[in-house]
Amino acid sequence: MATLICALIPVYNNHQTIADVVTGVLGHVGKVVVVDDGSNDGTETILDQLAEVDERIHVIHMPCNQGKGAAVQCGLHVAQEQGFVYAVQVDGDGQHQLDDVPRFIDAGRKKNFEALVVGQPIFDDDIPFIRKHGRKLTNYMMALEMGTFQAPDGNCGFRAYPVQAICDIGKMGNRMSWDPEVLVRASWAGVPIVQVPTKVRYLSAKEGGVSHFRMVRDNILHTWLHIRLLLQSPIRLFYRWLKGFWT
Repeated sequence: MATLICALIPVYNNHQTIADVVTGVLGHVGKVVVVDDGSNDGTETILDQLAEVDERIHVIHMPCNQGKGAAVQCGLHVAQEQGFVYAVQVDGDGQHQLDDVPRFIDAGRKKNFEALVVGQPIFDDDIPFIRKHGRKLTNYMMALEMGTFQAPDGNCGFRAYPVQAICDIGKMGNRMSWDPEVLVRASWAGVPIVQVPTKVRYLSAKEGGVSHFRMVRDNILHTWLHIRLLLQSPIRLFYRWLKGFWT
C-alpha cells in the first residue's frame, strides 16, 4: 500500500498568493489540508471557492487568529485523523520553491517516512537584514538545545513531518515559536532530522509579501521558549544518550 502523503498549508491573510500556492502544491500531492488561521482579508473566501471546485482541497477555518503553531498542529491532527502518514508543510505566502516538494518527499522516503525533513534555505539578496541575522541567533540557540553543530534552520517553513511522531510529542507553542520548538522537541524524542537545500524568496509588498511576525510579542515568546528549552536540554540530552546506550 502506498504511503499516504498530504500537503499542509497554514495561512493567515495571504489573499494575493494562497491560490497559486494551493494549486502549485496539488501538482505534487493528491490532497491538501489548508488551515485558515482566522483570515479576514478575503483569503477565507478564496479557499472556500477553491475547495468547492476541487475535492482534493480540505479547508479548516479557525474561529480567530491563534498563530502559526496552532494552525500547523490543528492541520497535523486532521491529517492524522484522515490516515495520512506524512505531511509536507509549505507556507501560504509564496516564498517557497514548490517544485522542491518531490525532493522533500524523496528525502522522507529514504528514511521510511520516519524523518522530519527541514528546508535548508538558500536566499537571494532580498532577505531583510533583521531576518537574516535573527535566524542566525535562533539556529545558535537550537544548536545548544539539541547538542549538535548540525542543527537545522529553525525558521524555514518548508518541511515534511512524520505525522504520528509529531502528534505524539504533545502540545507545543501556538505562535511562530512553534517553528524552532518542534525541531528541538522532535530531536529530543529521537525523530531523525534531514535537511534539504531549497531556494526561499522574500516577496515585495506589491507581490503579496507580508510578515505576520510581531516584533515585541514574538521576540518575547521566542526568548521565553529558549530559556525553557535550555533549562530542559541537559536532562533531555542525557536521557537520549542513556536510551541510546542501553539499546
